[in-house]
Amino acid sequence: MNTEEKLFLKPKTLKEALEFTASNRDGFKYIAGGTDLLVNKYQGNIDTGCLVDLTGIDELKQFSVKDNLIYIPALTKLSELKDNIYIKENFPALIKAADSVASPLVRNTATLGGNLLCENRCLYYNQSEWWREAVGYCLKCNGDICIVTGTGKACYSEFVSDTAPVLISMNAKIEVADISGTNILNLEDIYTGDGVNPVNLSKTSIIKSIVLPMDKGYRTIFKKLRQRESLDYTSLSIAVTTDNSGNVVICMSGVDPKPVVVSGNNHIDYEAMCKEAIKNSRSVDNDMLSRKYRKEMIKIYLQQCYDELFG
Repeated sequence: MNTEEKLFLKPKTLKEALEFTASNRDGFKYIAGGTDLLVNKYQGNIDTGCLVDLTGIDELKQFSVKDNLIYIPALTKLSELKDNIYIKENFPALIKAADSVASPLVRNTATLGGNLLCENRCLYYNQSEWWREAVGYCLKCNGDICIVTGTGKACYSEFVSDTAPVLISMNAKIEVADISGTNILNLEDIYTGDGVNPVNLSKTSIIKSIVLPMDKGYRTIFKKLRQRESLDYTSLSIAVTTDNSGNVVICMSGVDPKPVVVSGNNHIDYEAMCKEAIKNSRSVDNDMLSRKYRKEMIKIYLQQCYDELFG
């Protein structure tokens, strides 16, 4: 089977989905909610002749709790997280992060797995095709220079998932199915820091579920900065989590091509952790809000998170 024969494939099982992708390895994209992918496709940022629709696969919708681990299916819609009693009682910050994404209409369609894999964004990339051609193609769309920095060394498109900072701060893992089998990976480890290729999963990989421990006593504070609360992608999202062992994890998105993660414990100087988080944020002026302003807001949000967690 090739993409010229059939452009829209709708498998009913994971096995069938992986067989489809094996036949169209270089010319397909998975689609679930489509709230990110279809916009990028419309703008010409994604050029693919074959879409593999995952929404008919029951294996990607099965919620379970086993051995103090919660398995949240990847096809869970963002708006559905608040209806799950286990998530409501144990991980309320995940609900807050999901509820901060776009508008109710988008949250009723967008999936948790899709939000973890949403494409990195940049003010000079996420434009119409004629706009990009007029201003000049950048590294992320087959050009030879980063328009923001003026060099060809690296792409600094921003990692903009809102749910990932909360999940990473709580040591989340993901269950990933591929042609070779199923593996459990640390969520943090799938992000490369390369703005052009921000995720190191194979092209055929499918996230089955997000796995969280339920016995750590997590307490998480989530903050998000954007121009309009009802629509815009994040300019800065911060999650700070502490557990019943005194561990503290800071995780941020919107200020680097990958999640910025700093770990410590409540015996370590929190101010030092904040300085490290700011230092590790490679933000550039490719956002509607300036780099300087976002750096200042990191300080403010981290202080607010500390006050709310430790009083």
